[in-house]
Amino acid sequence: MGVITYSQEFKSAIAPSRMFKALIVDSHIVIPKIVPEGIKSVEFIEEMVELVASRKLTLPKHKIDALDVDNCYCKYTLIESGVQFDKIDFVVYEVKFIAADGGCVCKMTSEYHAKEGCELKEDDIKQGKESHGIGQDR
Repeated sequence: MGVITYSQEFKSAIAPSRMFKALIVDSHIVIPKIVPEGIKSVEFIEEMVELVASRKLTLPKHKIDALDVDNCYCKYTLIESGVQFDKIDFVVYEVKFIAADGGCVCKMTSEYHAKEGCELKEDDIKQGKESHGIGQDR
């Protein structure tokens, strides 16, 4: 089973603890306010996160694998999605907010794990995202 990893970073003038709290810990409050036309609510169900669309869309469910508030770190796995990929078995995401220049740098990694017997290529991921209207990793 192959794995393709994408990494991206973005900078913010906001402290890592505030960014982490807003985007991870308090996501159920903040995200519906940021994207009210697309996200009606975010629900935490035991160790899972379910996004509830404000329109008739099927949104993903994620299982939280690790949550370290003190170190502004979260790892979660896509466990259910309305988007079906032919070759992808599951996707693991890691997010870490690190102090930098009075604000923070958010480091995000996405690991795409191929289904048994499938060879996964970067073009497969790109084409799957584009055909299903999913944003690209940068």
